[in-house]
Formats: sequence, C-alpha cells, structure tokens
Amino acid sequence: MINRNFKARVRILSNSSQAFTDRIEAGELLARELSALSGKKAIVLGIPRGGLIVAQALARGIQADLDIILSRKLGTPGQEELAMGALAESGKVLLNRNVVDELRITPGEIDAETRRQMAEIKRRSQLIRAVLPRTPLQDRIVVVTDDGLATGATMQAALWAVRHESPQQLIVAIPVASEEAVDRVAPDVDELLCLRLPAYFMAVGQFYLRFEQTTDREVLGILKAENERRVKKKNNA
Repeated sequence: MINRNFKARVRILSNSSQAFTDRIEAGELLARELSALSGKKAIVLGIPRGGLIVAQALARGIQADLDIILSRKLGTPGQEELAMGALAESGKVLLNRNVVDELRITPGEIDAETRRQMAEIKRRSQLIRAVLPRTPLQDRIVVVTDDGLATGATMQAALWAVRHESPQQLIVAIPVASEEAVDRVAPDVDELLCLRLPAYFMAVGQFYLRFEQTTDREVLGILKAENERRVKKKNNA
C-alpha cells in the first residue's frame, strides 16, 4: 500500500501494468478489496457507460445497491479536460471558483457550457429514470467507480455532485489510474482505492484485454436488472 499526503485514506495496491480480462473482472477485484462494506447498505455509482459494468460487478460483490451517476463535467473553454465545475443530475451547478476566477471565465461561457451539458443529462435521464428511479445519497456510504481514470476530470466532477448530497462516506474505487488522476481526485474523497497505478499510462483501454464500447442498450439492461432486484427484495421483506 502506498500512502500519499492526502486527507483521504489512499490505497494503491500495485504499480503493475498487467491488463484486466474485462470490466467484470475489474469490478470483482474491487469488491474483494472492499468486502468490509458488505451489509452496510452501501451504494455503488457507475460513471457511464463502461463504468457501470464495473459498478455492477462491484455492487454484487459487496451486496450493495447500484445506480448510475448522470452528473457532467463543465469543461473550461479551450481546455475541455480542465473542469471549471460540475452539473448535477438535479440541475445544480457547482463551480470551481478558483478556476473560473483565474481564467476569467465569463457568465456567458458558463451558461453556454451548462446548457450543452444539461441537454445530455436530460437525454440520458429520460432513458434511464424510466427504468431505475434515482436513489437519494444522503447519509449513505457511496462508492463511485469507473473502468479507469486517465485525467480524473470526469470523476472529479462526479464527486463534487455526490458530495453536494451529503453522503455519510464518499469512496472512489478504481481498477487503474494515472498518477495525475489520483492526485486530482484524492482530495475530494474520504477513501480512494486504486488496484493498479502503472508508471506508463496512455489510455484506459490499454489495461483491458477486452474493452468493447458499452452501448445504451447494455446500460439500460443493467439498470433494469437492478430495479427488478430491488422490487424483489422489497416484496420479500
């Protein structure tokens, strides 16, 4: 385990560049490391689209609820990977005032980016929330995952949105990440688990033997199965 100088508890298991078989294997390995969360009514949030496959395997492994996170990064004009803020599914805008002030981003530029990202949130929400109603996160142990972190900007925006809902504990669990990404997201969480932090990182796909594009149909299938699981659990209670 490698500990950096963060407020968060950071667990990096290795610097291996070995590839995972697929996203399911990655999620199962994360579940093994987070087995202590079993029975604690945690909820796992997957970042679409590929992150939801990891999230499903992780949630099953620790007997947690599953949901998708539809927040969107607000990209900085001319520097799309730099997040000037985040847009929550609720429509709440969360700005990084340091970035906005330093780069002198205008209200008009913020509004334009917000409208663009809100259109995508609405598109996805119309499809997804008809299948799986959104789960409140207040006072829950929330685990956010993806299939990997290259820059960490999208994950950072998701964490801002989740933190706004006042979870009991906020954890990032990630199969593979760059050092840049870990440095970026660790200050925003209570715990960060990264299975592999390779020295050479070009793209997430290089760390999977199978890395097919995840379709909206697959996403909806996963969420439909989760809704059916919840209904069955409620009926058996």
